[in-house]
Formats: sequence, structure tokens, C-alpha cells
Amino acid sequence: MTTFDKREQGFEAKFVHDEELMFRATARSNKLLGLWAASRLGLNGDAATSYATTLVTDHLQDRTMDEVLDRVSGDLAGTGLAREQIAVKLQECLHQAMQQLETDR
Repeated sequence: MTTFDKREQGFEAKFVHDEELMFRATARSNKLLGLWAASRLGLNGDAATSYATTLVTDHLQDRTMDEVLDRVSGDLAGTGLAREQIAVKLQECLHQAMQQLETDR
């Protein structure tokens, strides 16, 4: 195996690792956002967990972050929270998810 082949394998392994990390971080941040939104909707217990899980599983079906924001914004429309505020919360959740994944290693 040449040095070039080894480098190529290294880049491919890093790409796979980075994609897996982003997938896990996105799923975790969607769950955190879902739990936060559920509390704003007055849901608790199993209902809150179910709402959060739905956000995660919906994202697995090739949903984008904009679609997640649209869903949560629509659900929270009656609470007075703007889409921009929810987007900020999603960024906070993503940051928190990345930190959690770092400490899980």
C-alpha cells in the first residue's frame, strides 16, 4: 500500500467518523429541542418523550433542519415564540449535544 493509499483511507475514515458524529449530534439536538418544546406546550412524562422522539425519527426520514424548525415553529405558534427564537434554541441544543458527545467518548 502506498502512502497515497494510506492517506486516502485516512481521509475516508475521517469523513465517515465526522458524518456519524454529525448524525448523532443532530439526533440528540432534535431530542433536546423536542423536550424543550414539549415543556413549552405543557407536555410532560410520556407525552413529552413521545414528542421529542417524533422529532428525532422524522429527521431520520431525510428531513432538513429547516423542516424541523418549521415543525416546532408551527407547534409553538400559539406560544408567542418566533421562528428565530426557536432557531437560536436549536443552535444551543446542537452545541449542547456536541458537548455531550465529546464527554461520552
